[in-house]
Amino acid sequence: MKVIVCGAGQVGYNIARYLATEQNDVTVIDQSAELIRKISDSLEVRALVGHASHPSVLEDAGAPDADVLIAVTYADEVNMVACTVAHALFNVPTKIARIRQQNYLQPIWADLFSREHMPIDVIISPEIEVARAVARRLQVPGAFDVMPMCDGLVRVVGVRCTNDCPVVHTPLRQLTGLFPDLHIVVVGIVRDERPIVPDSDDAMLPGDEVYFVCETGHLKRALAAFGHEEPEARRIVIAGGGNIGLFLAQEVEAHHAGVAAKLIELNVERAKRIQQLLGRTVVLTGNALDPEILEEANVGQAETFVALSNEDEVNIIASLLAKRFGAGRTVTLVNSNNYGPLVGQLGIDAVVSPRAITVSSILQHIRRGRIRAAYSLRDGFGEVIEAEAIETSSLVGKPLRECKFPPGTIVGAIARGGQVITPRSNTVINAKDQVVIFATAEMVKKVERMFSVQLEFF
Repeated sequence: MKVIVCGAGQVGYNIARYLATEQNDVTVIDQSAELIRKISDSLEVRALVGHASHPSVLEDAGAPDADVLIAVTYADEVNMVACTVAHALFNVPTKIARIRQQNYLQPIWADLFSREHMPIDVIISPEIEVARAVARRLQVPGAFDVMPMCDGLVRVVGVRCTNDCPVVHTPLRQLTGLFPDLHIVVVGIVRDERPIVPDSDDAMLPGDEVYFVCETGHLKRALAAFGHEEPEARRIVIAGGGNIGLFLAQEVEAHHAGVAAKLIELNVERAKRIQQLLGRTVVLTGNALDPEILEEANVGQAETFVALSNEDEVNIIASLLAKRFGAGRTVTLVNSNNYGPLVGQLGIDAVVSPRAITVSSILQHIRRGRIRAAYSLRDGFGEVIEAEAIETSSLVGKPLRECKFPPGTIVGAIARGGQVITPRSNTVINAKDQVVIFATAEMVKKVERMFSVQLEFF
């Protein structure tokens, strides 16, 4: 697949890294010679210095025969124009644009992005995606990561094992015997920042971050098996009234009637505007690092404190203060890669990375075969993919033990006719099944091919 990535910032870099790992033909465009040099030095991609929306630059990047253009520059307008030029002059089949400015995304202006006006196939709004990701974490206390799949029938969940976790030091093959009616499959373990694709003899240890696939109806029991029985949040405090904080408060008001939310915003005018846009959320004006404001927000009685300001350092310190004041758990927005390993050690419960969420959102729109969803885990560890099995797939009609899955892949669940099947060695995949499968980054392309139409079908 030939892909042009416009923008060499964190999101553009990581998309290029993922796609280059899978041996795609990737070209990256950016106006910054420094960013282009960094990409050239570290990735097997072609990199060009230039303005991403200029026709001549896109032509030099190979737009006439590109399959996908992904526009993730810092300017929404450049992203929109790049997609329009790619469509009008080069007929690029798939155009994806990151758009941050919410004014463009108001429902009243929805016709702007129609094929007749500005033909963008997929629009990614990081702020909305991040707010939804935080809301999912609020629904599943005890998890640091949650992703629904198979129309909500299945969840991909990340949890941290503590010293008193009931299943530590237990080989995975024994979990079925211990919990015969619990439909979970462990697909990944991160131990001391080292990713592990587990086999049946591996055991989880205290401090491990564990990813498992679970039938949604079994989620509470699965969390209890990992020692997490925290109550769902009824009182939350949100620090930061930017777009993400506002969207989260609106999401809570719209979908969580029993949850009381308070929001802290430093800017007086912004706080007044937020109060006008919200209904039952209490908006406080002040600094989330000020102990008096935290006391006024009654942080000590909150089950969850969510730090969503634009500054990583403010989010981290505010979360630590909230913990000290008695908040049950903390969810912290962190943009920088450098803070990732540190934050968990400080006692922060869940970290939200806008970059990782945006990359996941984009990846699921460029996967080949019958890929319905894709979610990346831990910066290059791998992806959990939801794929539809078609009649011509080599997987259909065979027990799993006879399917030639590449190393580094684990089948986590199969959804069939509204029911979830926990995969065993003798489980047979049928046509139209939705299959949830983990694959390391190097094996994603092979998994895509397994769910593609085979040539012999024609």
